[in-house]
Amino acid sequence: MDVARTQAALRLIARGFEELAAALGEEEAGEDERTARVIEEWGRRGLTQKEASTLFQRHGFAPQTTGGWARGDWIEIGDDGLRYLTVKSHTWLEERA
Repeated sequence: MDVARTQAALRLIARGFEELAAALGEEEAGEDERTARVIEEWGRRGLTQKEASTLFQRHGFAPQTTGGWARGDWIEIGDDGLRYLTVKSHTWLEERA
């Protein structure tokens, strides 16, 4: 399998879906707006992996976004196994206002 060609094809498909979604109605909120909505809805409570993935999907993100946010220090896993937003996430939201 040619990994580079496969990646390029997947990016083209993703762009096509974004254009199709835009053609169906009102323009979707930008990434910053959707990020703010995720943080506001999540709040300070802990979420399971499934709950976090569902929250991201509800706001137009891939369910795997949870992993990216964890690697970027936006989410941490507590001793109870739940995912919590970090100070970085809440600070970003406060500074945005």
